[in-house]
Amino acid sequence: MSGKEIMFTPVKLGSIQLKNRLVMAPLTRMRAVAGDVPNPLAKTYYAQRASAGLIITEATQISPLGMGYPATPGIYSPEQTAAWKEIVDAVHAKGGTIVAQLWHVGRISHSSLHPEQGVPEAPSAIAASGQTYGADWKLHDYETPKAMSLDDIARLLKEYTAAAQNAKLAGFDGVEIHSANGYLLDQFLQDKTNQRSDQYGGSIDNRLRLLGEVIDVVSKVFPSDKVGVRLSPYGTFNDMADSDPVALFTAAIQKLNTYNLAYVHMIEPRATSAGGGDQVNEDAPVTSELFRKAYQGQFITAGGYDQAMGEKVLEAGLADAVAYGRLYISNPDLVERFQSNASLNPYNRATFYGGQEAGYTDYPTL
Repeated sequence: MSGKEIMFTPVKLGSIQLKNRLVMAPLTRMRAVAGDVPNPLAKTYYAQRASAGLIITEATQISPLGMGYPATPGIYSPEQTAAWKEIVDAVHAKGGTIVAQLWHVGRISHSSLHPEQGVPEAPSAIAASGQTYGADWKLHDYETPKAMSLDDIARLLKEYTAAAQNAKLAGFDGVEIHSANGYLLDQFLQDKTNQRSDQYGGSIDNRLRLLGEVIDVVSKVFPSDKVGVRLSPYGTFNDMADSDPVALFTAAIQKLNTYNLAYVHMIEPRATSAGGGDQVNEDAPVTSELFRKAYQGQFITAGGYDQAMGEKVLEAGLADAVAYGRLYISNPDLVERFQSNASLNPYNRATFYGGQEAGYTDYPTL
């Protein structure tokens, strides 16, 4: 079969059935309303895109301290869970499949976003270089985070459990654990950000420990074959680095092989800005080529794909599904457009973050 034919064939990721191999990537849009509740418009936005094989929600914080940007939605309160249930019901009513991406940003935060909880938390008390948006939507220098105690880690695991339980209450088809892009779980993995000397730091096995524990607790709520994990080997976004990324992420894949997950979702490092810009690093290593063979389950690849590149990677067997981000923002009917070789709506980057309908629910379909 050609890559184009493969793209429109069904596939099972664990026990999650997809009608095609186009995945809507998790896309931060910063439009939540008071209480970090998803915007009422989100129901329309996600339902418009229900022809995707799989929708992965925007990153959704598991706790107030997990929040890293203004107006991102949470999944830790009854009000948030009720709003997500409406979204899930709307997607299901249109024949779609949707999983919730569970998120904790770690040090990539600012105390103004969670004044009651104070400074951000992280594996080690190392500030990221650069600036981030506070609750006032203005840029602030990153703060030095609090190094998490063992009690903090125990609390974090309870927060992941509660978030997974809320995702189940909302009717999601599964969950994705966000362990990429320089956020908390990625900070535990990589040695630039994890300089602990306890059982969560030092050796690669120790740095992988927390991710394993999060998978364990989430898999008590959803069967593991409804749980995905997102990784970003070689990613530099949010001031990340590791002294030996091949050894680290090869070990991570070997560990993930033992869990019978729904899928592993990897971001290609050529798209290092995680949506913050359009630059593509053509010299970056290709993670689907490096790590696909090592992973024994289903594999989603993401990062700067167009239709032809997506077809090529499917045809080569380097992925089971391809995630699209920016193209899904501006083309709610991306599946139909790819099928009929129709032209694509251009996206407007100025409307990616914050705002209301403009650039969110008002892109035309064919």
